[in-house]
Amino acid sequence: MAEIKPAEVSAILRQQLAGFQLESELEEVGTILQVGDGIARVYGLTNAQSGELVEFVKTGVKGIVLNLEEDNVGIVLLGDSHELKEGDTVKRTNKIASINVGEGRLGRVINTIGEPIDGKGPITGETYEMPLERKAPGVIYRRPVNEPLQTGIKAIDAMIPIGRGQRELIIGDRQTGKSAIAIDTIINQKEFYDKGEPVYCIYVACGQKGSTIANIVKTLEDKGALSYTVVVAATASDPAAMQFYAPFTGAAIGEFFRDTGRPALVVYDDLSKQAVAYREVSLLLRRPPGREAYPGDVFYLHSRLLERAAKIIQSDEIARKMNNLPESIKHMVKGGGSLTALPIIETQAGDVSAYIPTNVISITDGQIFLETNLFNSGIRPAINVGISVSRVGGNAQIKSMKKVAGTLKIDQAQFRELEAFAKFGSDLDAATKAVLDKGSRNVEILKQPQY
Repeated sequence: MAEIKPAEVSAILRQQLAGFQLESELEEVGTILQVGDGIARVYGLTNAQSGELVEFVKTGVKGIVLNLEEDNVGIVLLGDSHELKEGDTVKRTNKIASINVGEGRLGRVINTIGEPIDGKGPITGETYEMPLERKAPGVIYRRPVNEPLQTGIKAIDAMIPIGRGQRELIIGDRQTGKSAIAIDTIINQKEFYDKGEPVYCIYVACGQKGSTIANIVKTLEDKGALSYTVVVAATASDPAAMQFYAPFTGAAIGEFFRDTGRPALVVYDDLSKQAVAYREVSLLLRRPPGREAYPGDVFYLHSRLLERAAKIIQSDEIARKMNNLPESIKHMVKGGGSLTALPIIETQAGDVSAYIPTNVISITDGQIFLETNLFNSGIRPAINVGISVSRVGGNAQIKSMKKVAGTLKIDQAQFRELEAFAKFGSDLDAATKAVLDKGSRNVEILKQPQY
């Protein structure tokens, strides 16, 4: 038997005691009471916060706490619930739901939680943690919209100009070219990318078919626009929570560029499907339904998302004091950035006065209304100039464009009005004929092919 040396024993004991921690690490865990339809009821997470990220230990699936009730919490799952069952363990992460962003995301297709889904391997480069939900910049950190965002679509740039930092709604029935306008706008930013002044674009596909998203990604790639674009995809087959959080992911990526002093453009395609996904989650969590069974806070869902689009004050010093700045990017904050939002809403039979369309119209700084009749008669983009408006973009329009397009909008509105009456009478006076002639020529000038 080997001889025991007291010096060795005391050395080992000293070493063990040196690494001894008086404080034990505590993890708050709970157990699943019920799971299904993308929702889990969990008992035991008494200190969980609203909006906190939790992890299901068995599968590693993440979830977000939405309902805090007396004896349980309601959690929406950001993944598959098939392998989860009653009694499984759930642990708190003590973190608010967030996503890692950075330049490495450009040119990639990611899901709501930032995982790449394009088969091009892991995301490279430095990343910074940005929360999905974040308070919009206060009034003191904003400045008026004064710089144009060229869409490359003559009818929009001339009559309904959009400025950087604006929120312009694209609204219309299905198959009227809403997504085409947004994709065209992204492709048109290539000119600035080539000049070395890129407008970073984020395209959020919410509740769309996988084939549609694949087509859009291919179009962007073919046109060379994917190098300055991030595509956030939540397909129709993804859980409802993934669909309604996808626009918040897009906003978080856009805010990274905005807060580091760069211009960004985010397209939400579309917010009608996001509202439907939110309604589904709310009803499953047994929240009281309101009009059309949407929950009472569906207006707040869209207003808090769209308010995050802003043109930030030029001063770096003031911008650094901006409210709710994430710790990860505080050292990089610069003034003068902007986040422009192009939300898309699908109407039913041209009904602009429905619940979700009126909500979003009242939040945004104007709308581009697309009409089926115009589309079918070969006028594309099918913009109804009469009810389309840009409330702040006029200040951002280039002087030369303002001069050329000064009376164009009113001319087209008069033309549409007289065109309806001209069908009834054959004898028209010279002035009316001149308006109709000029109007029909303008319509032809403003026609433009897709992409």
